[in-house]
Amino acid sequence: MKPKRRQVRLQKRRRSVRSAVRKAKPSEYPAGLEAGYNEGLRSGYESFGNLFEGTSIIIPSYNQVDYLKQCIDSIGDHTRLLYEIIVVDNASTDGTADYLKKISSQVRYRVLETNRGFAGAINIGMMMAKGTTLLLLNNDTIVTKRWLENMLDCLNSDPLIGMVGPVTNYISGDQRIEVPYKNVADMPAFAQHFNIPDPAKWQRTDRLTGFCLLLRRELWERTGFMDEGFKVGNYEDDDYNIRVRLQGYSLVIARDTFIHHYGSVSMKALGEKLTEVNNHNMHVYMDKWGNPHELIHNVKEKAAKRAAMGEESGQPQPLGETAFFPQNVVIRGVGETPFWVQGGIRRPVTGELALPVIRLSQIDLRRWPLGDTVTAEEVGAHWHGQGGAMGQSGGLPAIGTDGVCYVVEQGMRRKAASKAALEAWGLHLKPIGLISDDQMSSLPEGLPIIAPVRVSANL
Repeated sequence: MKPKRRQVRLQKRRRSVRSAVRKAKPSEYPAGLEAGYNEGLRSGYESFGNLFEGTSIIIPSYNQVDYLKQCIDSIGDHTRLLYEIIVVDNASTDGTADYLKKISSQVRYRVLETNRGFAGAINIGMMMAKGTTLLLLNNDTIVTKRWLENMLDCLNSDPLIGMVGPVTNYISGDQRIEVPYKNVADMPAFAQHFNIPDPAKWQRTDRLTGFCLLLRRELWERTGFMDEGFKVGNYEDDDYNIRVRLQGYSLVIARDTFIHHYGSVSMKALGEKLTEVNNHNMHVYMDKWGNPHELIHNVKEKAAKRAAMGEESGQPQPLGETAFFPQNVVIRGVGETPFWVQGGIRRPVTGELALPVIRLSQIDLRRWPLGDTVTAEEVGAHWHGQGGAMGQSGGLPAIGTDGVCYVVEQGMRRKAASKAALEAWGLHLKPIGLISDDQMSSLPEGLPIIAPVRVSANL
């Protein structure tokens, strides 16, 4: 085609496009906007369950936009593996929302209407995540060369490693190390020399702090959301550590991985309220767990004995954290339908119930396979320990001669982790009996019963 003829055709095409735009009526814009929204919604539903072989980096934020910028920039500079960034902002008032809009092509984000604290923001991020691994990261961190590669190497070295964390300059516990730099500008050179891969430096630990935590999606599906009973921040990571370790997983510090941590910037901003928040969360943790390390030791000891004896059960077993939930309770998820839990399945209840119904997240609810319906009358009789058509003991609590509260179900005695665990499931409202030493010795001990996680949104 001759250049002149081609130019004429392009000009005609441009005039045609401009003419079409001029002919568009303002009244048509709302319909076009709605059509675009519906198309996006449809596409979102269709791709909802699609995952990618990479890491979802979940960053909670609150009123620290300058630190957030440094964190996100460092991820872009030092992360070569496939990843996505998810920022969940706790209703900041410092321009964080505007910043996130500007970088919306680089991150996925959600700005909450109220401050739901660290656990609440993390939970929203977990729900949004599409990666096969999840990484929880404080917004006041700066990541470094090979940070993600080294941590993934550690996590993938053993299927029984549940979570991995790096070392840093500012944190409580064993993950803190002394650093030579005084200025953050000098930190990258130190980190580059420090982050030389070395599996000999990987260390088992009893505790990982939540400033940077790496885990597989499968572990999240087994363990569920963080407990939002812990307000603002602190102790929710300790709680998650216990729940992961109860399932038999290890926690590992990747001592060949360093990232910089400015240190509790959002928490320090609370000022005098920080002590109040910390005391509240400490009491929640103690009331919920009692002696968690004894629980973990006993569970590991029983697992070792079963493995040594080659025991196998033919009964359907719940997966993950659900193994530490009681049977013979009524639960519901985000919907209104109540379910009766018995024998490792959940059965929809028909009719009017006059019993406590325990709210669980969908990820917890779905671990129980769905069974046939059951009437409210049958459930009520069984819940009160009257047996009826469903047969077995209704999971009644009983106090042993040692003063410990157990729940007797399916021919076993299960120790309640705490009084709070009993109350969280409504078990304290059932008839409470006594269990003699002879009865104690005749009943094998099952897994302990722990409290369910509290979530404040429809998760």
